[in-house]
Amino acid sequence: MSGTLSTQFHAYLRQRHPQAPADDGAADGTQIALWDRFGLSAEAFATEVTSFTGLERVALRELLAASPAVSEFSERFLREVLGYPYKTAEDVAVFAMADPTDQAVRRAAELVLGPHTLFRVASHEDIAVVLDQRLGGSEEAEMSPAQELRDDDIESLRDLASGAPVVRAVNDLIEKAVEMRASDIHIEPFSTGLVVRLRVDGLLRPIAAPSGVLPQAVISRIKIVAGLNIAERRLPQDGAARIRAGRAEIDVRVAIMPTQHGESAVLRILPKDRSQLVATRLGLSSRDDAALKRLITLPHGMIVITGPTGSGKTTTLATILSLLNTPERKILTVEDPVEYEIPGINQSQIKPAIGLTFASALRSFVRQDPDVIMVGEIRDIETAHVAVHAALTGHLVLTTLHTETAAAAVPRLLDLGVEGYLLRSTLRAVIAQRLVRQLCEHCKTARPLDEEICQQDPRFGHLGLVPGDITWHPTGCERCGGGGYRGRVGVFELLELTSSLRQLIADSADGLAIDRQAIQEGMTTMLDDGVAKCRAGVTSASELLRVLVAR
Repeated sequence: MSGTLSTQFHAYLRQRHPQAPADDGAADGTQIALWDRFGLSAEAFATEVTSFTGLERVALRELLAASPAVSEFSERFLREVLGYPYKTAEDVAVFAMADPTDQAVRRAAELVLGPHTLFRVASHEDIAVVLDQRLGGSEEAEMSPAQELRDDDIESLRDLASGAPVVRAVNDLIEKAVEMRASDIHIEPFSTGLVVRLRVDGLLRPIAAPSGVLPQAVISRIKIVAGLNIAERRLPQDGAARIRAGRAEIDVRVAIMPTQHGESAVLRILPKDRSQLVATRLGLSSRDDAALKRLITLPHGMIVITGPTGSGKTTTLATILSLLNTPERKILTVEDPVEYEIPGINQSQIKPAIGLTFASALRSFVRQDPDVIMVGEIRDIETAHVAVHAALTGHLVLTTLHTETAAAAVPRLLDLGVEGYLLRSTLRAVIAQRLVRQLCEHCKTARPLDEEICQQDPRFGHLGLVPGDITWHPTGCERCGGGGYRGRVGVFELLELTSSLRQLIADSADGLAIDRQAIQEGMTTMLDDGVAKCRAGVTSASELLRVLVAR
Protein backbone atom coordinates (compact mmCIF):
# COMPACT_ATOMS: atom_id res chain seq x y z
CA MET A 1 0.00 0.00 0.00
CA SER A 2 1.08 3.57 -0.49
CA GLY A 3 -0.15 7.03 0.47
CA THR A 4 -1.42 8.71 3.62
CA LEU A 5 -4.92 7.24 3.36
CA SER A 6 -3.67 3.65 3.28
CA THR A 7 -1.39 4.34 6.25
CA GLN A 8 -4.34 5.74 8.20
CA PHE A 9 -6.41 2.70 7.24
CA HIS A 10 -3.66 0.39 8.47
CA ALA A 11 -3.59 2.24 11.81
CA TYR A 12 -7.40 2.03 11.94
CA LEU A 13 -7.29 -1.75 11.49
CA ARG A 14 -4.48 -2.07 14.02
CA GLN A 15 -6.60 -0.25 16.59
CA ARG A 16 -9.66 -2.40 15.94
CA HIS A 17 -7.70 -5.68 15.69
CA PRO A 18 -4.71 -5.42 18.03
CA GLN A 19 -4.26 -9.21 18.04
CA ALA A 20 -2.86 -9.17 14.48
CA PRO A 21 0.90 -9.83 13.99
CA ALA A 22 3.06 -6.71 13.97
CA ASP A 23 5.14 -7.51 10.85
CA ASP A 24 4.04 -6.10 7.51
CA GLY A 25 5.17 -8.95 5.34
CA ALA A 26 6.02 -12.61 5.19
CA ALA A 27 9.39 -14.00 6.18
CA ASP A 28 10.41 -14.25 2.55
CA GLY A 29 9.63 -10.60 1.90
CA THR A 30 6.30 -11.16 0.10
CA GLN A 31 3.46 -8.84 0.99
CA ILE A 32 0.64 -10.31 3.05
CA ALA A 33 -2.89 -9.11 2.20
CA LEU A 34 -4.40 -6.95 4.92
CA TRP A 35 -7.35 -9.27 5.45
CA ASP A 36 -5.00 -12.19 6.05
CA ARG A 37 -2.73 -10.17 8.31
CA PHE A 38 -5.63 -9.08 10.51
CA GLY A 39 -7.42 -12.43 10.33
CA LEU A 40 -10.51 -10.99 8.60
CA SER A 41 -12.89 -12.80 6.28
CA ALA A 42 -13.76 -11.28 2.91
CA GLU A 43 -17.06 -9.90 4.23
CA ALA A 44 -15.56 -8.58 7.47
CA PHE A 45 -12.76 -6.78 5.61
CA ALA A 46 -15.20 -5.20 3.15
CA THR A 47 -17.30 -4.00 6.10
CA GLU A 48 -14.22 -2.41 7.72
CA VAL A 49 -13.28 -0.70 4.43
CA THR A 50 -16.81 0.64 3.97
CA SER A 51 -16.88 1.95 7.53
CA PHE A 52 -13.49 3.66 7.21
CA THR A 53 -13.84 5.19 3.72
CA GLY A 54 -17.57 5.95 3.67
CA LEU A 55 -17.73 4.62 0.09
CA GLU A 56 -20.70 2.64 -1.19
CA ARG A 57 -20.61 -1.15 -0.99
CA VAL A 58 -21.41 -3.13 -4.14
CA ALA A 59 -22.58 -6.79 -4.06
CA LEU A 60 -21.61 -9.62 -6.40
CA ARG A 61 -24.94 -9.67 -8.23
CA GLU A 62 -24.52 -5.95 -9.07
CA LEU A 63 -21.02 -6.59 -10.39
CA LEU A 64 -22.26 -9.47 -12.55
CA ALA A 65 -25.22 -7.44 -13.86
CA ALA A 66 -23.11 -4.41 -14.81
CA SER A 67 -21.40 -3.88 -18.16
CA PRO A 68 -17.70 -4.79 -17.79
CA ALA A 69 -14.96 -2.35 -18.76
CA VAL A 70 -12.00 -4.66 -18.45
CA SER A 71 -10.61 -4.35 -21.98
CA GLU A 72 -8.51 -1.25 -21.14
CA PHE A 73 -6.70 -2.98 -18.26
CA SER A 74 -4.22 -5.83 -18.17
CA GLU A 75 -5.43 -9.03 -16.59
CA ARG A 76 -2.42 -9.16 -14.26
CA PHE A 77 -3.08 -5.63 -12.98
CA LEU A 78 -6.72 -6.32 -12.13
CA ARG A 79 -5.88 -9.59 -10.38
CA GLU A 80 -3.01 -8.11 -8.41
CA VAL A 81 -4.91 -5.06 -7.17
CA LEU A 82 -8.24 -6.92 -6.92
CA GLY A 83 -10.14 -4.26 -8.79
CA TYR A 84 -13.04 -4.51 -11.25
CA PRO A 85 -13.97 -1.72 -13.72
CA TYR A 86 -17.51 -1.48 -15.07
CA LYS A 87 -20.10 0.94 -16.45
CA THR A 88 -23.46 1.74 -14.88
CA ALA A 89 -26.71 1.94 -16.87
CA GLU A 90 -26.08 5.70 -17.11
CA ASP A 91 -22.63 5.00 -18.65
CA VAL A 92 -20.78 6.16 -15.53
CA ALA A 93 -17.36 4.55 -15.02
CA VAL A 94 -16.99 2.72 -11.70
CA PHE A 95 -13.94 0.94 -10.26
CA ALA A 96 -14.79 -1.57 -7.49
CA MET A 97 -11.88 -2.30 -5.17
CA ALA A 98 -11.17 -4.57 -2.24
CA ASP A 99 -8.89 -1.84 -0.79
CA PRO A 100 -9.76 1.63 -2.14
CA THR A 101 -7.27 3.25 0.28
CA ASP A 102 -4.49 2.41 -2.18
CA GLN A 103 -3.97 5.81 -3.83
CA ALA A 104 -1.63 4.52 -6.55
CA VAL A 105 -4.26 2.10 -7.83
CA ARG A 106 -6.94 4.81 -7.75
CA ARG A 107 -4.76 7.15 -9.82
CA ALA A 108 -4.11 4.37 -12.34
CA ALA A 109 -7.84 3.68 -12.65
CA GLU A 110 -8.57 7.39 -13.19
CA LEU A 111 -5.94 7.60 -15.92
CA VAL A 112 -7.75 4.84 -17.83
CA LEU A 113 -11.41 5.51 -17.03
CA GLY A 114 -11.26 9.26 -16.59
CA PRO A 115 -11.12 11.75 -13.71
CA HIS A 116 -14.81 11.33 -12.89
CA THR A 117 -14.46 7.64 -12.06
CA LEU A 118 -16.49 6.52 -9.04
CA PHE A 119 -14.95 4.11 -6.54
CA ARG A 120 -16.90 1.41 -4.75
CA VAL A 121 -16.07 -1.23 -2.15
CA ALA A 122 -16.46 -4.95 -2.94
CA SER A 123 -15.18 -8.00 -1.09
CA HIS A 124 -12.01 -9.53 -2.54
CA GLU A 125 -13.84 -12.84 -3.04
CA ASP A 126 -16.64 -11.18 -5.06
CA ILE A 127 -14.09 -9.36 -7.23
CA ALA A 128 -12.18 -12.62 -7.81
CA VAL A 129 -15.39 -14.35 -8.92
CA VAL A 130 -16.40 -11.63 -11.36
CA LEU A 131 -12.86 -11.36 -12.73
CA ASP A 132 -12.83 -15.11 -13.39
CA GLN A 133 -16.04 -14.74 -15.40
CA ARG A 134 -15.22 -11.52 -17.26
CA LEU A 135 -11.51 -11.57 -18.03
CA GLY A 136 -10.74 -12.64 -21.56
CA GLY A 137 -14.03 -11.21 -22.83
CA SER A 138 -14.96 -7.70 -23.90
CA GLU A 139 -17.53 -5.10 -23.00
CA GLU A 140 -19.86 -6.49 -25.64
CA ALA A 141 -19.30 -10.20 -24.98
CA GLU A 142 -19.34 -11.59 -21.47
CA MET A 143 -17.91 -14.94 -20.46
CA SER A 144 -20.44 -17.35 -19.05
CA PRO A 145 -19.40 -20.05 -16.56
CA ALA A 146 -20.34 -22.75 -19.07
CA GLN A 147 -18.38 -21.18 -21.95
CA GLU A 148 -15.36 -23.15 -23.11
CA LEU A 149 -11.90 -21.62 -23.13
CA ARG A 150 -9.79 -22.06 -26.23
CA ASP A 151 -7.77 -25.26 -26.15
CA ASP A 152 -4.52 -23.29 -26.44
CA ASP A 153 -5.41 -20.73 -23.75
CA ILE A 154 -3.38 -22.55 -21.11
CA GLU A 155 -2.05 -19.48 -19.29
CA SER A 156 -5.55 -18.05 -18.79
CA LEU A 157 -6.71 -21.41 -17.55
CA ARG A 158 -3.78 -21.63 -15.16
CA ASP A 159 -4.56 -18.16 -13.82
CA LEU A 160 -8.22 -19.06 -13.34
CA ALA A 161 -7.32 -22.30 -11.57
CA SER A 162 -5.04 -20.40 -9.19
CA GLY A 163 -7.63 -17.74 -8.40
CA ALA A 164 -9.28 -17.53 -4.99
CA PRO A 165 -12.81 -18.57 -6.12
CA VAL A 166 -11.64 -21.77 -7.81
CA VAL A 167 -9.23 -22.66 -5.01
CA ARG A 168 -12.00 -22.10 -2.48
CA ALA A 169 -14.52 -24.09 -4.53
CA VAL A 170 -12.22 -27.15 -4.76
CA ASN A 171 -11.25 -26.92 -1.08
CA ASP A 172 -14.90 -26.64 -0.05
CA LEU A 173 -15.73 -29.65 -2.20
CA ILE A 174 -13.03 -31.80 -0.55
CA GLU A 175 -14.02 -30.63 2.94
CA LYS A 176 -17.65 -31.47 2.16
CA ALA A 177 -16.61 -34.95 1.06
CA VAL A 178 -14.59 -35.50 4.23
CA GLU A 179 -17.49 -34.23 6.34
CA MET A 180 -19.87 -36.67 4.64
CA ARG A 181 -17.34 -39.56 5.04
CA ALA A 182 -17.14 -40.00 1.26
CA SER A 183 -14.59 -42.36 -0.22
CA ASP A 184 -14.62 -40.79 -3.71
CA ILE A 185 -15.52 -37.53 -5.41
CA HIS A 186 -16.80 -37.80 -9.00
CA ILE A 187 -16.63 -34.57 -11.03
CA GLU A 188 -18.21 -35.08 -14.45
CA PRO A 189 -18.72 -32.55 -17.28
CA PHE A 190 -21.92 -32.62 -19.33
CA SER A 191 -23.40 -30.22 -21.86
CA THR A 192 -25.41 -28.60 -19.06
CA GLY A 193 -22.39 -28.09 -16.78
CA LEU A 194 -20.57 -29.98 -14.04
CA VAL A 195 -22.19 -32.80 -12.11
CA VAL A 196 -20.62 -33.70 -8.76
CA ARG A 197 -21.36 -36.91 -6.87
CA LEU A 198 -19.88 -38.33 -3.68
CA ARG A 199 -19.59 -42.04 -2.98
CA VAL A 200 -20.81 -42.42 0.58
CA ASP A 201 -20.98 -45.91 2.08
CA GLY A 202 -20.62 -47.42 -1.38
CA LEU A 203 -23.42 -45.49 -3.11
CA LEU A 204 -23.11 -42.33 -5.20
CA ARG A 205 -24.92 -39.28 -3.85
CA PRO A 206 -25.29 -36.10 -5.99
CA ILE A 207 -24.43 -32.74 -4.42
CA ALA A 208 -24.46 -29.16 -5.69
CA ALA A 209 -21.66 -28.40 -8.14
CA PRO A 210 -19.41 -25.36 -7.54
CA SER A 211 -21.12 -22.23 -8.85
CA GLY A 212 -19.60 -19.12 -10.37
CA VAL A 213 -16.49 -20.91 -11.65
CA LEU A 214 -15.63 -22.45 -15.00
CA PRO A 215 -15.72 -26.27 -15.18
CA GLN A 216 -12.32 -26.29 -16.91
CA ALA A 217 -10.88 -24.22 -14.08
CA VAL A 218 -12.11 -26.72 -11.46
CA ILE A 219 -10.50 -29.65 -13.31
CA SER A 220 -7.32 -27.62 -13.86
CA ARG A 221 -7.14 -26.79 -10.15
CA ILE A 222 -7.38 -30.50 -9.31
CA LYS A 223 -4.61 -31.20 -11.84
CA ILE A 224 -2.37 -28.54 -10.28
CA VAL A 225 -2.92 -29.96 -6.79
CA ALA A 226 -2.10 -33.48 -8.04
CA GLY A 227 0.96 -32.36 -9.99
CA LEU A 228 -0.52 -33.16 -13.42
CA ASN A 229 -0.15 -31.44 -16.78
CA ILE A 230 -3.03 -29.00 -17.29
CA ALA A 231 -2.13 -28.62 -20.98
CA GLU A 232 -2.76 -32.33 -21.66
CA ARG A 233 -6.49 -32.83 -22.26
CA ARG A 234 -6.45 -35.77 -24.68
CA LEU A 235 -5.02 -38.56 -22.52
CA PRO A 236 -5.92 -39.98 -19.10
CA GLN A 237 -3.70 -38.87 -16.22
CA ASP A 238 -3.18 -40.15 -12.68
CA GLY A 239 -1.72 -38.26 -9.75
CA ALA A 240 -1.74 -37.86 -6.00
CA ALA A 241 -1.57 -35.15 -3.37
CA ARG A 242 -1.50 -34.71 0.38
CA ILE A 243 -3.75 -31.89 1.52
CA ARG A 244 -5.36 -30.53 4.65
CA ALA A 245 -9.16 -30.51 4.80
CA GLY A 246 -10.29 -28.71 7.93
CA ARG A 247 -8.30 -30.25 10.77
CA ALA A 248 -7.65 -33.52 8.96
CA GLU A 249 -4.72 -34.34 6.72
CA ILE A 250 -5.71 -36.62 3.86
CA ASP A 251 -4.15 -38.29 0.85
CA VAL A 252 -5.99 -37.85 -2.43
CA ARG A 253 -5.54 -40.07 -5.49
CA VAL A 254 -6.64 -38.33 -8.68
CA ALA A 255 -7.69 -39.95 -11.97
CA ILE A 256 -8.45 -37.69 -14.96
CA MET A 257 -10.29 -39.05 -18.01
CA PRO A 258 -11.17 -37.14 -21.22
CA THR A 259 -14.88 -37.38 -22.12
CA GLN A 260 -17.18 -35.96 -24.78
CA HIS A 261 -17.82 -32.68 -22.94
CA GLY A 262 -14.45 -32.19 -21.26
CA GLU A 263 -12.40 -33.98 -18.63
CA SER A 264 -13.89 -35.89 -15.72
CA ALA A 265 -12.04 -36.36 -12.44
CA VAL A 266 -12.34 -38.97 -9.71
CA LEU A 267 -10.70 -38.21 -6.39
CA ARG A 268 -10.16 -41.14 -4.00
CA ILE A 269 -9.98 -39.83 -0.43
CA LEU A 270 -7.63 -41.65 1.92
CA PRO A 271 -7.69 -40.27 5.49
CA LYS A 272 -4.29 -40.09 7.17
CA ASP A 273 -5.84 -41.31 10.43
CA ARG A 274 -5.13 -45.06 10.41
CA SER A 275 -6.89 -45.79 13.70
CA GLN A 276 -9.43 -47.74 11.65
CA LEU A 277 -6.86 -50.48 10.96
CA VAL A 278 -7.92 -52.70 13.84
CA ALA A 279 -9.29 -56.22 13.43
CA THR A 280 -12.47 -55.55 15.41
CA ARG A 281 -13.60 -52.99 12.81
CA LEU A 282 -13.45 -55.44 9.92
CA GLY A 283 -16.55 -57.34 11.04
CA LEU A 284 -15.13 -60.88 11.16
CA SER A 285 -17.10 -63.36 13.25
CA SER A 286 -15.37 -64.59 16.40
CA ARG A 287 -14.66 -67.94 14.72
CA ASP A 288 -13.17 -66.39 11.57
CA ASP A 289 -11.26 -63.80 13.57
CA ALA A 290 -9.58 -66.50 15.66
CA ALA A 291 -8.76 -68.50 12.52
CA LEU A 292 -7.24 -65.48 10.78
CA LYS A 293 -5.06 -64.56 13.77
CA ARG A 294 -3.81 -68.12 13.88
CA LEU A 295 -3.11 -68.23 10.12
CA ILE A 296 -1.06 -65.04 10.01
CA THR A 297 1.34 -66.42 12.62
CA LEU A 298 2.40 -69.16 10.20
CA PRO A 299 6.04 -68.78 9.10
CA HIS A 300 5.31 -69.28 5.40
CA GLY A 301 2.54 -69.90 2.91
CA MET A 302 0.07 -67.77 0.96
CA ILE A 303 -3.17 -66.10 2.12
CA VAL A 304 -5.42 -64.70 -0.60
CA ILE A 305 -8.15 -62.04 -0.20
CA THR A 306 -10.79 -62.11 -2.94
CA GLY A 307 -13.68 -59.96 -4.01
CA PRO A 308 -14.65 -57.41 -6.67
CA THR A 309 -13.30 -53.85 -6.86
CA GLY A 310 -14.46 -51.77 -3.91
CA SER A 311 -15.09 -54.71 -1.58
CA GLY A 312 -12.53 -53.64 1.04
CA LYS A 313 -9.70 -56.06 0.17
CA THR A 314 -6.99 -53.42 0.60
CA THR A 315 -8.31 -52.43 4.03
CA THR A 316 -8.32 -56.07 5.14
CA LEU A 317 -4.74 -56.53 3.90
CA ALA A 318 -3.61 -53.33 5.62
CA THR A 319 -5.25 -54.46 8.87
CA ILE A 320 -3.46 -57.84 8.68
CA LEU A 321 -0.17 -56.04 8.05
CA SER A 322 -0.80 -53.83 11.09
CA LEU A 323 -1.27 -56.98 13.20
CA LEU A 324 1.98 -58.41 11.84
CA ASN A 325 3.94 -55.18 12.12
CA THR A 326 6.44 -55.79 14.92
CA PRO A 327 10.17 -54.99 15.14
CA GLU A 328 10.95 -58.70 14.78
CA ARG A 329 9.46 -58.92 11.28
CA LYS A 330 10.57 -57.30 8.04
CA ILE A 331 7.54 -56.59 5.87
CA LEU A 332 7.70 -55.56 2.21
CA THR A 333 4.76 -54.56 0.03
CA VAL A 334 4.30 -53.78 -3.65
CA GLU A 335 1.03 -52.01 -4.42
CA ASP A 336 -0.82 -50.05 -7.09
CA PRO A 337 -1.17 -47.52 -5.56
CA VAL A 338 0.02 -47.36 -1.93
CA GLU A 339 -3.26 -46.50 -0.22
CA TYR A 340 -2.37 -47.02 3.45
CA GLU A 341 0.99 -45.77 4.67
CA ILE A 342 1.97 -47.88 7.69
CA PRO A 343 5.06 -46.82 9.67
CA GLY A 344 7.66 -49.58 9.94
CA ILE A 345 6.67 -51.29 6.68
CA ASN A 346 8.66 -50.93 3.44
CA GLN A 347 6.06 -50.07 0.80
CA SER A 348 6.66 -49.77 -2.95
CA GLN A 349 4.43 -48.67 -5.80
CA ILE A 350 4.61 -50.30 -9.21
CA LYS A 351 5.76 -48.23 -12.20
CA PRO A 352 5.17 -50.30 -15.35
CA ALA A 353 6.56 -47.52 -17.57
CA ILE A 354 10.06 -48.17 -16.20
CA GLY A 355 9.67 -51.93 -15.79
CA LEU A 356 8.75 -52.01 -12.08
CA THR A 357 5.89 -54.51 -12.14
CA PHE A 358 4.47 -56.78 -9.45
CA ALA A 359 6.56 -59.67 -10.75
CA SER A 360 9.85 -57.73 -10.99
CA ALA A 361 9.35 -56.20 -7.54
CA LEU A 362 8.66 -59.65 -6.08
CA ARG A 363 11.90 -61.04 -7.49
CA SER A 364 13.82 -58.22 -5.82
CA PHE A 365 11.89 -58.65 -2.57
CA VAL A 366 13.13 -62.19 -2.11
CA ARG A 367 16.70 -60.86 -2.01
CA GLN A 368 15.76 -58.31 0.69
CA ASP A 369 15.44 -60.97 3.41
CA PRO A 370 11.76 -60.31 4.24
CA ASP A 371 9.54 -62.26 6.62
CA VAL A 372 6.22 -61.08 5.12
CA ILE A 373 5.51 -60.01 1.53
CA MET A 374 2.32 -58.32 0.41
CA VAL A 375 1.47 -58.24 -3.31
CA GLY A 376 -1.31 -55.79 -4.11
CA GLU A 377 -2.89 -58.04 -6.74
CA ILE A 378 -2.13 -61.14 -8.79
CA ARG A 379 -2.99 -60.09 -12.34
CA ASP A 380 -0.97 -62.37 -14.58
CA ILE A 381 0.81 -65.70 -14.85
CA GLU A 382 4.25 -64.28 -14.04
CA THR A 383 3.13 -62.62 -10.80
CA ALA A 384 1.25 -65.76 -9.73
CA HIS A 385 4.33 -67.96 -10.26
CA VAL A 386 6.69 -65.61 -8.39
CA ALA A 387 4.24 -65.23 -5.49
CA VAL A 388 3.80 -68.98 -5.12
CA HIS A 389 7.55 -69.61 -5.22
CA ALA A 390 8.10 -66.87 -2.62
CA ALA A 391 5.59 -68.63 -0.34
CA LEU A 392 7.34 -71.94 -1.03
CA THR A 393 10.76 -70.60 -0.02
CA GLY A 394 9.89 -69.56 3.51
CA HIS A 395 7.90 -66.31 3.26
CA LEU A 396 4.36 -65.45 4.31
CA VAL A 397 2.74 -63.97 1.18
CA LEU A 398 -0.44 -61.91 1.32
CA THR A 399 -2.22 -60.97 -1.90
CA THR A 400 -5.56 -60.29 -3.57
CA LEU A 401 -7.43 -61.85 -6.46
CA HIS A 402 -10.63 -60.98 -8.30
CA THR A 403 -13.08 -63.87 -7.81
CA GLU A 404 -16.67 -64.10 -6.64
CA THR A 405 -16.16 -66.64 -3.85
CA ALA A 406 -13.31 -68.01 -1.76
CA ALA A 407 -13.48 -71.42 -3.44
CA ALA A 408 -13.27 -69.84 -6.91
CA ALA A 409 -9.75 -68.60 -6.10
CA VAL A 410 -8.38 -72.13 -6.48
CA PRO A 411 -9.42 -72.74 -10.12
CA ARG A 412 -8.49 -69.15 -10.92
CA LEU A 413 -4.90 -69.68 -9.74
CA LEU A 414 -4.77 -72.98 -11.64
CA ASP A 415 -5.99 -71.14 -14.76
CA LEU A 416 -3.15 -68.67 -14.30
CA GLY A 417 -0.73 -71.57 -14.69
CA VAL A 418 0.15 -72.38 -11.07
CA GLU A 419 0.87 -76.10 -10.81
CA GLY A 420 -1.55 -78.02 -8.60
CA TYR A 421 1.17 -79.54 -6.42
CA LEU A 422 2.64 -76.08 -5.72
CA LEU A 423 -0.79 -74.64 -4.87
CA ARG A 424 -1.48 -77.51 -2.43
CA SER A 425 1.84 -76.86 -0.73
CA THR A 426 1.62 -73.07 -0.42
CA LEU A 427 -2.03 -71.95 -0.18
CA ARG A 428 -3.09 -71.64 3.45
CA ALA A 429 -6.42 -69.82 3.25
CA VAL A 430 -8.68 -67.72 1.05
CA ILE A 431 -10.89 -64.94 2.43
CA ALA A 432 -13.76 -63.68 0.29
CA GLN A 433 -15.54 -60.50 1.29
CA ARG A 434 -18.09 -57.83 0.42
CA LEU A 435 -19.04 -54.55 2.09
CA VAL A 436 -22.57 -53.86 3.32
CA ARG A 437 -23.86 -50.62 4.83
CA GLN A 438 -24.28 -50.51 8.59
CA LEU A 439 -27.57 -49.40 10.08
CA CYS A 440 -27.39 -46.12 11.95
CA GLU A 441 -27.25 -46.91 15.67
CA HIS A 442 -29.36 -43.87 16.53
CA CYS A 443 -32.40 -44.50 14.34
CA LYS A 444 -32.58 -48.19 13.35
CA THR A 445 -35.82 -49.93 14.25
CA ALA A 446 -36.75 -53.60 14.76
CA ARG A 447 -40.01 -54.97 13.39
CA PRO A 448 -41.39 -58.27 12.04
CA LEU A 449 -40.73 -59.06 8.42
CA ASP A 450 -43.85 -58.32 6.40
CA GLU A 451 -45.48 -61.29 4.62
CA GLU A 452 -46.49 -59.22 1.61
CA ILE A 453 -42.89 -58.04 1.07
CA CYS A 454 -41.65 -61.65 1.22
CA GLN A 455 -44.19 -62.70 -1.39
CA GLN A 456 -43.23 -59.82 -3.68
CA ASP A 457 -39.52 -60.61 -3.44
CA PRO A 458 -38.79 -64.36 -3.22
CA ARG A 459 -35.11 -63.57 -2.60
CA PHE A 460 -35.89 -63.27 1.11
CA GLY A 461 -36.13 -67.05 1.03
CA HIS A 462 -32.47 -67.20 -0.03
CA LEU A 463 -31.60 -65.45 3.21
CA GLY A 464 -33.50 -67.99 5.27
CA LEU A 465 -35.89 -65.29 6.50
CA VAL A 466 -39.61 -65.96 6.78
CA PRO A 467 -42.57 -63.66 7.51
CA GLY A 468 -42.66 -62.74 11.18
CA ASP A 469 -38.88 -62.88 11.72
CA ILE A 470 -37.67 -59.83 13.62
CA THR A 471 -35.29 -57.82 11.45
CA TRP A 472 -33.81 -54.33 11.69
CA HIS A 473 -34.68 -51.56 9.27
CA PRO A 474 -33.30 -48.10 8.37
CA THR A 475 -35.28 -45.06 9.47
CA GLY A 476 -33.15 -41.96 8.92
CA CYS A 477 -32.04 -39.14 11.23
CA GLU A 478 -29.71 -36.14 11.28
CA ARG A 479 -26.67 -38.21 12.23
CA CYS A 480 -26.92 -40.43 9.16
CA GLY A 481 -28.10 -37.71 6.77
CA GLY A 482 -31.57 -39.24 6.54
CA GLY A 483 -30.39 -42.40 4.82
CA GLY A 484 -30.66 -44.77 7.77
CA TYR A 485 -27.12 -46.11 7.29
CA ARG A 486 -23.77 -44.90 8.59
CA GLY A 487 -20.53 -46.64 7.65
CA ARG A 488 -19.88 -50.07 6.16
CA VAL A 489 -18.83 -53.43 7.51
CA GLY A 490 -17.53 -56.56 5.82
CA VAL A 491 -19.27 -59.88 5.34
CA PHE A 492 -16.77 -62.71 4.99
CA GLU A 493 -16.17 -66.34 4.21
CA LEU A 494 -12.86 -67.84 5.28
CA LEU A 495 -11.81 -71.01 3.49
CA GLU A 496 -8.95 -72.72 5.32
CA LEU A 497 -7.12 -75.40 3.35
CA THR A 498 -7.53 -78.83 4.94
CA SER A 499 -6.19 -82.20 3.78
CA SER A 500 -9.50 -83.04 2.08
CA LEU A 501 -9.55 -79.72 0.23
CA ARG A 502 -5.96 -80.23 -0.88
CA GLN A 503 -6.98 -83.60 -2.27
CA LEU A 504 -9.71 -81.89 -4.30
CA ILE A 505 -7.07 -79.56 -5.72
CA ALA A 506 -5.00 -82.60 -6.69
CA ASP A 507 -8.06 -84.05 -8.43
CA SER A 508 -8.56 -80.75 -10.31
CA ALA A 509 -12.02 -80.29 -8.78
CA ASP A 510 -13.98 -77.18 -9.75
CA GLY A 511 -14.90 -74.32 -7.43
CA LEU A 512 -18.37 -75.71 -6.64
CA ALA A 513 -16.96 -78.99 -5.33
CA ILE A 514 -14.42 -77.14 -3.20
CA ASP A 515 -17.16 -74.84 -1.90
CA ARG A 516 -19.43 -77.77 -0.92
CA GLN A 517 -16.60 -79.55 0.87
CA ALA A 518 -15.59 -76.39 2.75
CA ILE A 519 -19.19 -75.81 3.91
CA GLN A 520 -19.40 -79.41 5.10
CA GLU A 521 -16.26 -78.79 7.14
CA GLY A 522 -17.79 -75.74 8.82
CA MET A 523 -17.00 -72.76 6.60
CA THR A 524 -19.43 -69.87 7.12
CA THR A 525 -20.43 -68.42 3.76
CA MET A 526 -20.71 -64.70 3.11
CA LEU A 527 -24.50 -65.10 2.93
CA ASP A 528 -24.63 -66.83 6.33
CA ASP A 529 -22.33 -64.21 7.82
CA GLY A 530 -24.55 -61.45 6.39
CA VAL A 531 -27.74 -63.01 7.76
CA ALA A 532 -26.14 -63.26 11.20
CA LYS A 533 -25.29 -59.54 11.01
CA CYS A 534 -28.83 -58.83 9.83
CA ARG A 535 -30.38 -60.63 12.81
CA ALA A 536 -27.94 -58.84 15.13
CA GLY A 537 -29.07 -55.44 13.86
CA VAL A 538 -25.80 -54.57 12.15
CA THR A 539 -27.33 -54.32 8.67
CA SER A 540 -30.70 -54.80 6.99
CA ALA A 541 -32.15 -57.59 4.89
CA SER A 542 -32.65 -55.25 1.94
CA GLU A 543 -28.95 -54.33 2.06
CA LEU A 544 -27.96 -58.00 1.96
CA LEU A 545 -30.21 -58.55 -1.04
CA ARG A 546 -28.62 -55.56 -2.80
CA VAL A 547 -25.06 -56.77 -2.28
CA LEU A 548 -25.18 -60.57 -2.12
CA VAL A 549 -28.27 -61.92 -3.90
CA ALA A 550 -28.78 -61.53 -7.64
CA ARG A 551 -32.19 -60.50 -8.93
